[in-house]
Amino acid sequence: MTRYAVYYAPAARDPLWAFGSSVLGYDAASGARVGFPDHPALRAAPLEAWTAEPRKYGFHATLKPPFALAPGVDESVLVAAAREFAATQAPFDAGPLRVAAIGAFVALKPARPAPGLSHLADSCVEAFDRFRAPASAAERARRLQSPLTPSQIENLDRWGYPYVFADFRFHMTLSGPLHEEDRALFSAAMRDLYAPLARALVVDGVALFKQVEPSDAFVVLERFAFAKAA
Repeated sequence: MTRYAVYYAPAARDPLWAFGSSVLGYDAASGARVGFPDHPALRAAPLEAWTAEPRKYGFHATLKPPFALAPGVDESVLVAAAREFAATQAPFDAGPLRVAAIGAFVALKPARPAPGLSHLADSCVEAFDRFRAPASAAERARRLQSPLTPSQIENLDRWGYPYVFADFRFHMTLSGPLHEEDRALFSAAMRDLYAPLARALVVDGVALFKQVEPSDAFVVLERFAFAKAA
């Protein structure tokens, strides 16, 4: 079943994209595997396993989570809508990112509150929901296996995903779940590798990702630059 997602992803020429793709060992813009970064602390680490879970999604931050198309909607309509959406958005400075743990995972997350990111995610959830097929009973049951709050269950039933609006947290995942010692080692290495790139994140577009089969990795279908003057 083909799925789509609206993500924030840096442009393919951006050093941040090269960094994130290298960490995951996969470039979703080209659809190709790439080499892991070289760091002394990681040379004996099982990076293939540590990054397996986020690798299938590509380097990104979720704005509109993966969804199948609603009946009667085809890909060209979704692409056109994404292009129109980007035309109404202006680039903005989201402030710096930092390497941090989110539960058992390691990710890049805002170093300080970034309301512009939350506003963008809220807008994407609402703007693209008309293209989303309702979540199946199996998908809902799978989501309910996690401990969800009442508001997250309401989100799941209304929007197909628990972590939207007040429950949204912008992050760009760099690892799967790791044990505490592995997480500390990986986090320290990521901070070293990310340090030369650390700067304010300028959000200047969104990307439409596509997955054809459940076993496939997502690929970038198209990236849409924001066209409105800042």
